[in-house]
Amino acid sequence: MARSVASFLQQENALVNQMELPLQREFYPLGYSVSFRTNDPVILVAAEESFGHARFSHANSGLQIRVAVTSRGGDTCPPEPIRRQFGQMFSLVADSGNQAILDFNTGANFTWLTRVAAENRLYLRTHFLEKVVYLLLGATVVTDLHAACVARNGKGVLLCGDSGAGKSTLAYACARAGWTYTSDDTSYLINDGDIPRVVGHCNRARFRPSSRSLFPELTTRTITPRLEGKPSIEVPVCELPIQHVAPEAAIDAIVFLNRRPDVNGTLVRMPNGSSTRRLAESLFSVGEIRARHEKILDKLWSVPTYELHYESLSDGILALEQLTENR
Repeated sequence: MARSVASFLQQENALVNQMELPLQREFYPLGYSVSFRTNDPVILVAAEESFGHARFSHANSGLQIRVAVTSRGGDTCPPEPIRRQFGQMFSLVADSGNQAILDFNTGANFTWLTRVAAENRLYLRTHFLEKVVYLLLGATVVTDLHAACVARNGKGVLLCGDSGAGKSTLAYACARAGWTYTSDDTSYLINDGDIPRVVGHCNRARFRPSSRSLFPELTTRTITPRLEGKPSIEVPVCELPIQHVAPEAAIDAIVFLNRRPDVNGTLVRMPNGSSTRRLAESLFSVGEIRARHEKILDKLWSVPTYELHYESLSDGILALEQLTENR
């Protein structure tokens, strides 16, 4: 009998279901209030690096991010997590000691990490903290768009296109020319409200390595250590010649980029609804959430939409200025 009780208690302890999370702090990713609870201060330090630049501007998301650090695990940083989704349930599983589970319907979530994973802040932020937060915000209050956003004269322009179309490059070129910078290649459409507005990561800019030949200030920049995605150079905006930034912008025009040789900057008007259909094709979400996002994209139906044919960045900027002139 004693052995059975001891075995049962050992199994209960293995579940880590009684771990206390006494440390708590609010952060404001994308301007929404999100509460973090943990048992280890290293989680709050990493959250500060990821979200500390943002300020409260929208609402309390109601999300509480729970992260527990255990003493289990070896001395090697775990691999990139495998992602799985079934219905409203989503999981990130690197190994038996490093995983997260999320419920998109309720927002309930929990992340378990080993000490070595938690202390590798690049790994922690990239694969768990930021993933969990933006996945849950994307399931509740915003719709992720594969698009950059800049503004001039108070008029926001969403720059869209396939991967490699030049969204980040043209957005940065506009910002260097005095435009207001909001995001490079991911913008988040705010679900509430009739006027289409997006919020972005205006605190940093990311570039393909080839951008070093276009902008002298990037010449000495090295490829940023990243644990996923294509090789890129990530630079804090405060270190770049950008004068104006804004965390969000109203969308007055949508432009799909078509960069090709021997073409001057030309804007071709597209039919109403073109942006809704094309942006829906590149949504990150799936299932019921995707269906909800597709419906939310309807608010972009009447936003003037164009295709930009251009070769040089200067021609592209000149063409975009037509959309933002005060008339």
